[in-house]
Amino acid sequence: MIRKAFVMSVNAGCDAEYERRHNPIWPELEATLLAHGVRTYSIFRHPETRQLFAYVEFADLARWEAVAQTEVCRRWWKHMREIMPANPDDSPVSSELPEVFHLEAPVQTDQVA
Repeated sequence: MIRKAFVMSVNAGCDAEYERRHNPIWPELEATLLAHGVRTYSIFRHPETRQLFAYVEFADLARWEAVAQTEVCRRWWKHMREIMPANPDDSPVSSELPEVFHLEAPVQTDQVA
């Protein structure tokens, strides 16, 4: 599994709207993410700085990158553009974070005697 983390931000005064638009996220966007191998995707918001921390796990980098080319992703970016900093293509301004530490519990199997 590939792990990525990145930061984005929400425009001042748009925190509640950002959360509202994610609860629930569009079903077709969720289906697209899952169909492209996303295993888990979380976004956390710092209440004072409006900084967003996103964490995603997926199976294949090419499939993850292909999400950005889908119609639903492009439509989502356009939908979110007014409440967060965006690039000219409507994608959110983001910075990838390099991983410096990871701990994962080993998989345990239950053995029946």
